[in-house]
Amino acid sequence: MKENKIYKAAIYVRLSKEDGDVSGVSKAESNSISNQKELIREFLKNKEDIVVVSERVDDGYSGVDFERPAFQLMLEDIKQGKVDCVVVKDLSRFGRNYIESGRYIEKIFPMLGVRFIAINDNYDSLIGKSQTDEIVIPFKNLINDAYCRDISIKIRSHLDVKRRKGEFIGSFTVYGYKKDERNHNLIIVDEYAAGIVSNIFSWKIAGMSQQGIADRLNDMGVLSPAEYKKSCGSNYRAKFQTKSKASWSAVAVTRILTNENYTGTLIQGKYTTPNYKVKKTVVKNEEDWVRIENAFEAIVNKEQFNMVQELLKRDTRVAPNNKTVYLFSGITVCGDCGRQMSRKVSTVAGKKYVYYMCSANKKDGSCSSHRIKEDELEKAVITYLNAYIEELSEIKKLLGYVEKLPLQESNIKRLDMRIVQLEEEAERYEKLKISVYEDLKENLITKDEYVTLKHEFEMRRRDALDSIAQINLEIERLVQRNGKHHEWIEAFISKKKVEILTRNVVVELIDHIRVYEDKRLEITFRYADKYAEALYLINNIDTNRSDKENRILQEVS
Repeated sequence: MKENKIYKAAIYVRLSKEDGDVSGVSKAESNSISNQKELIREFLKNKEDIVVVSERVDDGYSGVDFERPAFQLMLEDIKQGKVDCVVVKDLSRFGRNYIESGRYIEKIFPMLGVRFIAINDNYDSLIGKSQTDEIVIPFKNLINDAYCRDISIKIRSHLDVKRRKGEFIGSFTVYGYKKDERNHNLIIVDEYAAGIVSNIFSWKIAGMSQQGIADRLNDMGVLSPAEYKKSCGSNYRAKFQTKSKASWSAVAVTRILTNENYTGTLIQGKYTTPNYKVKKTVVKNEEDWVRIENAFEAIVNKEQFNMVQELLKRDTRVAPNNKTVYLFSGITVCGDCGRQMSRKVSTVAGKKYVYYMCSANKKDGSCSSHRIKEDELEKAVITYLNAYIEELSEIKKLLGYVEKLPLQESNIKRLDMRIVQLEEEAERYEKLKISVYEDLKENLITKDEYVTLKHEFEMRRRDALDSIAQINLEIERLVQRNGKHHEWIEAFISKKKVEILTRNVVVELIDHIRVYEDKRLEITFRYADKYAEALYLINNIDTNRSDKENRILQEVS
């Protein structure tokens, strides 16, 4: 030991963010910042060879890593020669990473000539290591590390349980929702912001671009999500915000339009960290996300959300100086090559002509033009659409009568009996498979005969099981013959007779329009699967139908 050496000491204290390093009130008090300082000052009061030059405090930082602001400032002081002694309450306050703690205590500090003192662990590097220290100090660091690992596992497990129970565990809700004041794990609708979200979806369906929507919101003076949270008293700050006051942008609008939470589906657990020592977040595979349907009130329905997702995937770019897309943007495709149809404007003798043509024809000539005038296309679509609406009106009437027919109950009973027969058949073939195996063991049949028979019986058993699955689907259709299962029809017949096409009508009712070279159109309306199911129900109701039921259906058809 050098005589008359005066050490310039830095008092270092730390308390973890969640106070997770403590258990129990008494220990929490002893580990508090003020009590750590008081204990160290009391210890140093009679140390004439140590002068305190700084106090560094990391309040709210885990001991897992050493990228703590106050700790890094202390390291800078050491490198500049301002500090050559570090004093902590105990090793756990210094750090809980076994490898890093040992590296600082055994390598970095000795190399820099820094004296290290851990009061409650009776460790002072100036005195020199005893054999006990060589065993005990690393062991204590290991215990501190293991404790942190155990806490991390428990916290992860606890949070995962809460996610799967449908409890919200995030710090901030998405724009449009807020936390319930009585239970912060519950999400409720923020009426004002939810209205803005609903408008954003409606405007997108109406043909507005994301930038057009953003401009409209800014012109209306609507606060952006970040600014709105601040106005509500939140200390939220978006990591992607670059200006002092955030405004609406196309990116912010897209973020809302693609967020499935607005359908009432709570999605959590998208991100994780490799382990408790590595804090860098990584995105988990989508199948590992925790999804809870109907976890809270929806702002937009699933049909509307899915409709917007389809529009975002299609080519719906906005023309220069326009804020909305054209009537058929992203809807018309070439009937032969499947590429999008491009809208073109040509001027002849001072008169403008608007038409659609195959984009592949213009790009590389790999397809013919498929040219059709916009007004011709619009008139044809209106004609087709009105005819389809009339057809759906008749289908609705038929379904109304079909749902009331007493035959449905007998049909279900008949199908149930068929399932019982098929189950017996499947069980019989399973027993036959076992019996032929026994015949093989008793040498009554050859191995080749066994393989052939086993394969035959297995195929028949599978056929029976497949038939059972199909019949169950048929029963499900019969059970669901209720008016509420045909609400999709209202989306069409509520339009009554369409005289003028709007972007809303096109997007809500039409999936896509195929245009062929001879100007022939093939229109695929939305809910095509439900339409096919409705026809199936009507066309297959005539089996064993009574005279009275026949008369009813003839009257309405």
